[in-house]
Amino acid sequence: IYDLENCKNQTSSWEGVRNYQARNYLRDTIKPGDDILFYHSSTDPAAAVGIATVIKQGYVDHYAFDKKSDYYDPKSKQEKPTWYMVDIKLKHIFKRPVTLKEMKGIKELSEMKLLQKGNRLSVMPVEEDEFKLIVELGKK
Repeated sequence: IYDLENCKNQTSSWEGVRNYQARNYLRDTIKPGDDILFYHSSTDPAAAVGIATVIKQGYVDHYAFDKKSDYYDPKSKQEKPTWYMVDIKLKHIFKRPVTLKEMKGIKELSEMKLLQKGNRLSVMPVEEDEFKLIVELGKK
């Protein structure tokens, strides 16, 4: 989230998603104006750390065609692209991270997709009540 905070206008593309189900959410479901939880999955501890807003609908992830990119995919073709990305703008950094462990201990979040066994996609839907609860926890 701090990389996003340091971007021009606190805005950046969200590229490099290389999972088909997550790609489908980016391409088909997420729309401009949608708020997203910014979740650090590769930190210790894993945690929701803020909110960003989608400012550009899903479009072709051109990094998939760039051989110098970490996100290059030789199977993705420009005439039939495989991967998509969206543009996001930082909205708010939480006062404190809301950890995965903490979320698992909250009854109201027991049905949250992130907390279900085998669900650790980089992009997944969050119900409005789950979103609001996590945002409130991040304010404390």
